[in-house]
Amino acid sequence: MRTFEDLLQAHFLPLQRYIRYKISNPHDAEDVMQEVCLTAAEKFPTLKDPAAFKAWLIGIAGHKCLDYYRKKAHTMEIPLDALSESALRVGRCGVTEQSVVLQTLDALGDKEKQILYLYYFKNMPQEDIAGQLGIPVGTVKSRLHYAKEKFRQQYPYRKNEKGETNMTKLPEFLPKYEIKISNLPPFSVKWEELQGWLLVPRVGEKLAWGLYDMPSGKRTEYTVMEAIGKAEVHGIEGVEITAVQYGAEDYYRTGSVNEMERRFIAQLTDTHCRYLAESHVENGVRKLYTFLDGDAFLNNWGFGAENCGNEVNLHAKGFLCRTEQEIIGTLQKETVDIVGRYDVTINGRTYDTVCVMDIQCFNDGVVTEQYLDQNGRTVLWRRFNKNDWAFSRYGKLWTELLPDNERLTVNGETYVHWYDCVSDYIF
Repeated sequence: MRTFEDLLQAHFLPLQRYIRYKISNPHDAEDVMQEVCLTAAEKFPTLKDPAAFKAWLIGIAGHKCLDYYRKKAHTMEIPLDALSESALRVGRCGVTEQSVVLQTLDALGDKEKQILYLYYFKNMPQEDIAGQLGIPVGTVKSRLHYAKEKFRQQYPYRKNEKGETNMTKLPEFLPKYEIKISNLPPFSVKWEELQGWLLVPRVGEKLAWGLYDMPSGKRTEYTVMEAIGKAEVHGIEGVEITAVQYGAEDYYRTGSVNEMERRFIAQLTDTHCRYLAESHVENGVRKLYTFLDGDAFLNNWGFGAENCGNEVNLHAKGFLCRTEQEIIGTLQKETVDIVGRYDVTINGRTYDTVCVMDIQCFNDGVVTEQYLDQNGRTVLWRRFNKNDWAFSRYGKLWTELLPDNERLTVNGETYVHWYDCVSDYIF
């Protein structure tokens, strides 16, 4: 077995490049490098798979770089804990919550961060800012204008522009459906779809899926996907997938201007299915994230220990017990289990399915139901939010926002139905 010193030496240059890209000051970058190496040495005995050392090391570096910027901001009297605005972002399991204001501020210069904080978070008049900084009011005005413009350019979420959408055979409104529990035992199933995006990552596969708001049942956006060819990321072979999102509403804040293209590299094996990379365009610049990019990738697209992905061969494991609308179980960080067999009638056809429950695997406070038929294909996907999910953004509980929507309880906590997804597999 390779020692920590051997592994660190083998991956030292990528680590150095990563930190120097994150921190421009060479002396500060060197200090952070030493902190990363010390932390990695202390935590190395906890690493289960030495083959994942590089991704694990980069993850530690990402946290240390964020700590560096927090300390730096603190010296400017900017309490970053106060900058906790959360934006909604699309990840492998739909809409998620992530702080992007902090990341955007990190991309700005010290003067821009300082003046934005004083003006927007301290609510200081420009005259008071001038007095505190010892500069003319005119300089405050010009510096504030420049800082706002730089923030706008760096901020990844922009308001959508309305326009024509691509044609799809997905209906504008989701047909009424019925879910009935079956007396038959749940069957095992081979589930090869990408978690959250419903396409099987195999060259030649195509799929369109739509997102339907509840309780209206109206389609708010849809995505057209295709696996177009083989690809390789950091020596790992997968397939390249195009995904074009149409008609995303403003509140999803995907950065879409009615039509947004993402590209994925994904890998399907006999045992697991996982994302290896994701890319999209922001402000005319293509952004690319891989499984080596730490939290920037793993928080949105990673899953499982060392990003192993979701299991392909599913069977009921007994982690969760479901009785009607109540789920009880011993929850771990990532809990996926088959909880029963159900007949799902939708679009004039009844499907024999098993219900796969995903409890807070990707985002705290989110539960999903995924009804898979015996082909391992999704017939219906339903999302539920914990009652206080994203409360700081909405200012209300979900039982207040959607009082008539269906509810689940998970270990006594209330979750409220938000939206559904279906694909052209059933149309």
